[in-house]
Amino acid sequence: MRRDATPRDDREAGAHLPTPGRYAAGRPARRPHTLAPLPLLLLLTVLTVGCAPSAERKPGLPPADTIKAAQQQLTDTCLTRKGLTPPRPGDRPPSAAEQQRVARALFGTGRTELSLTLPTGHAVRAHTDGCLASAQRTLYGDQRRWFRVSTVVNNLKPEAAFRKQPLTEIRDRHRGDLAEWRRLRARALINAKAHLQSESRRAAAR
Repeated sequence: MRRDATPRDDREAGAHLPTPGRYAAGRPARRPHTLAPLPLLLLLTVLTVGCAPSAERKPGLPPADTIKAAQQQLTDTCLTRKGLTPPRPGDRPPSAAEQQRVARALFGTGRTELSLTLPTGHAVRAHTDGCLASAQRTLYGDQRRWFRVSTVVNNLKPEAAFRKQPLTEIRDRHRGDLAEWRRLRARALINAKAHLQSESRRAAAR
């Protein structure tokens, strides 16, 4: 789960698990894969890559970074409401227990409600609870649909290698998923801009 639905990002899609924008990271799973818990270092990378704290105030921010910045704000606010401190690079590493609490709050706990087995045989799973799931619903509108299409689209290259077919043929096979992926990312960009503008106005009024 990791680039945006701009033409450039569309060409690059197909090498990673769905991102949660700042949210799912890594290569296609070699075994059934869940998104939680994660080591703190990966957690920090997932939460902050491409998202400077003041990113929403920069003019001409690329769509990918706009969505990442909004998602970061949403998950940070969610963690804070739960009494947790959002992790940041350079901060003193929290205790193992605190890492676990943050990971559970961010990625969810218990049974993974979302699951998709790829043509390669790899399974990708995710939770519908947690701060990340909440942020995805706010931005994309439908977390379940986003999980499915982003998982498929972000693993087109591994599928092409597995099937020993050109990537163009695999993309044509999944043209419906690609169209839905673009639609959901376009919605996320609109919602991200609205959220960042709202937060900016709120901060200016303080």
